[in-house]
Amino acid sequence: MDNQAPRQTLSYLRQLFEERGIKPKNKLGQNFLIDLNLVDLIVRTAELTPPDVAVEIGSGTGGLTARMVDHAGAVLSVEIDPNFHTLVAEALRDRTNLVLLHADALKNKNHLNPEVLHALDELRRRADGAQLKLVSNLPYAVATPVISNFLLSGLPFERMVVTVQWEIAERLLAVPANKEYGALAVLVQSIADVSLVRKLPPSVFWPRPEVESAIVLIRPNAAKRAHVGDVQRFRVFLRDLYAHRRKNLRGGLVSFPGHRHSKENVDRKLAELGIDGTLRAETLDVEQHLRLCAAFGGESVGAATGE
Repeated sequence: MDNQAPRQTLSYLRQLFEERGIKPKNKLGQNFLIDLNLVDLIVRTAELTPPDVAVEIGSGTGGLTARMVDHAGAVLSVEIDPNFHTLVAEALRDRTNLVLLHADALKNKNHLNPEVLHALDELRRRADGAQLKLVSNLPYAVATPVISNFLLSGLPFERMVVTVQWEIAERLLAVPANKEYGALAVLVQSIADVSLVRKLPPSVFWPRPEVESAIVLIRPNAAKRAHVGDVQRFRVFLRDLYAHRRKNLRGGLVSFPGHRHSKENVDRKLAELGIDGTLRAETLDVEQHLRLCAAFGGESVGAATGE
């Protein structure tokens, strides 16, 4: 239980790393949360219960992992660094509801590692299809693809409680005409409800990062997802649309990758949609992006418009 796991304070981690000869790797985004009150906040926000299967990307030193196995029915924790995988495996070897996987969570930026999906499927089957929760202090380098790919996977996540770089939090929460608003905000907000839990200063991590961070709560929304329809098609459409971010809509759509839309055709469709072609994409709301996707994003447009 809680009192069996060491309190992962700064002094504890310094001593542990010195004993093990471990040095945090900046390229893997290894910054460890040393404010234990914030670890508690993450766990409280996750509202983990015995019916839950929790997923953690980045086991790190196992501080959050230990708290999760005390509350969730089962936990899958994925760690790419062999040193930390071994460390957590030794520290939590008696936790029978924990599955530790030494692997990269991603196959590539657009796909999850099949090994991770297989392990998660096995765990869910043993837990009789329990609801899923992603609860992670995400490594900065993979935060965006991990969130996006899990959201789009179709897996029944009830919520995601993630610590991310503040810049990513701003992009997730951004509204139209905000400089941070773009494809990520549109995609995530089209299928989920996003809220800020807490902004975090660099001082609550060790090693101290150069930027601020945030705990963000993402709640997948089934009604929103049904309205979008083909979420993968929408993702590709947004990627292509924002490849020409500096252009206005008319210019961007005319030069769409893989499609040859004439200026006349673009102007006609935009007029039918009631969207001004001189605007930029980042000024449009989610619904307007869906209407654009229906008009310019290829086949099966009815699902995206609700027709």
